[in-house]
Amino acid sequence: MKKATIVIQGMHCASCASNTERSLRKVPGVRSASVSLLFKKGTVDIGDGSEVTEEQLKDAVKRAGYEARSISFS
Repeated sequence: MKKATIVIQGMHCASCASNTERSLRKVPGVRSASVSLLFKKGTVDIGDGSEVTEEQLKDAVKRAGYEARSISFS
């Protein structure tokens, strides 16, 4: 399984993190998403064989009202 780590700017409360998680989970191919308000980061698990792009993840964060500063895949 592939993972993506996203540095997120603009979150200031638990609801912000929850809304961002929900938006990331809606991206096709994303199996799970977890967002930490404390560390201002999100971690996304991508299903085997799924092609999730950096642009899709950035758009999901933007839909929640925040900015994805950087994304790294591992």
